Amino acid sequence: MNGRSGGQEATAAVGDAAVTACDGTPDRLTAVSSDRLTAPSFTWRLLVEPDGRPGCVNMAIDQSLLEEADRSHTAQLRLYRWNPPCLSFGRHEPTRRYDRALLERLGLDVVRRPTGGRAVWHEYEVTYAVAAPIAAFGSLRAAYRAIHERLAAALRSLGADASLAPDRLTARPPDRPGTCFESPVGGEVLVWGRKLVGSAQVRRARAFLQHGSILLDGSPEIIQAASRQTSDVRRQTSGVRGATTLSTALGRRVTFEEVAQAIIGAWGSTLASSAPVRPCPPLSALFLDPAWTWRR
Repeated sequence: MNGRSGGQEATAAVGDAAVTACDGTPDRLTAVSSDRLTAPSFTWRLLVEPDGRPGCVNMAIDQSLLEEADRSHTAQLRLYRWNPPCLSFGRHEPTRRYDRALLERLGLDVVRRPTGGRAVWHEYEVTYAVAAPIAAFGSLRAAYRAIHERLAAALRSLGADASLAPDRLTARPPDRPGTCFESPVGGEVLVWGRKLVGSAQVRRARAFLQHGSILLDGSPEIIQAASRQTSDVRRQTSGVRGATTLSTALGRRVTFEEVAQAIIGAWGSTLASSAPVRPCPPLSALFLDPAWTWRR
């Protein structure tokens, strides 16, 4: 995903249709410790969804978690999958270089994320989402790095040589060609110098959402196939060169369940399990709307 929604701390909410949260009382949450956080009184809850959901539903749930974090000061970790596989665009990414007719002809699921960055093909991966008050980490930049430190620790527990990219690396602007996994930015998770986790971030008032893809297998070739770029540009911006997968790093097949357990074990804070989230209809409709998906 590759970006903090433009790297700034003042990104607005998704849009008018997403500003108002759903009515209703939030699920009852269990108070847990705030170990390794800068603020002392935050509730963490855990949502693990191994079965997968369509792209519009996944994005609606993540946006709902962001709104709840701002409203109720809860911190949430969600681990999930995509069913069917889906191509996602960054919030500000131009779609004019993608062949919409081809994607529709192939029947591929397409969604625009509420966060920044560039295109991601979601198929063989573990997707994580963290929605929390900014105060839980001190700042958006601190949150970006701290979350990746926890993910890198989880990957190391599985045997991967995971580290964070140097802070001097900067993101390519979203209007430039390329995929999310083409090149790392500072603080992202690398294995053997290649990008394994692509993340993006957005702020809403006092809370933030950070979500990203942990590649288990496969490659972003579908992005290149759907691109309107010339063959020369495709070769120059191929996402395969800058990325790796966890299966490649470990030399074996890796499952969603074992990566999810590793993340939970490395999180450093007690996590209280929670029931699945049901996004409110306006949010689901927004992320399903072609006017939102293809708006740029």
